[in-house]
Amino acid sequence: MVTAEEAKNMRSGINIEGKVERKEEPRTVNTKSGGTIDVCNAYLVDESGEIKLTLWADDISKINDGDTIKITNGYTNTFKGEVSLTKGKFGQLEVIS
Repeated sequence: MVTAEEAKNMRSGINIEGKVERKEEPRTVNTKSGGTIDVCNAYLVDESGEIKLTLWADDISKINDGDTIKITNGYTNTFKGEVSLTKGKFGQLEVIS
């Protein structure tokens, strides 16, 4: 497992556990293929700090403020100067408690 601060300097293969705080309202965005998909930001907090967590589609309803979650094989990207973590197509998201 890595910490939120360590994850900010990684690109892929991120295994992290933390508590979800400040889940925002979902919004709908356009996809490159011409459809739409729902996306939602939240913040994953651990002993080192926090990292922005981007939730897509079905994952949005699985997660609530206060949940402890684990992401396996996640990755980060940088958008408008801010690093965000997502599980991506090949990662897993699991609610622990």
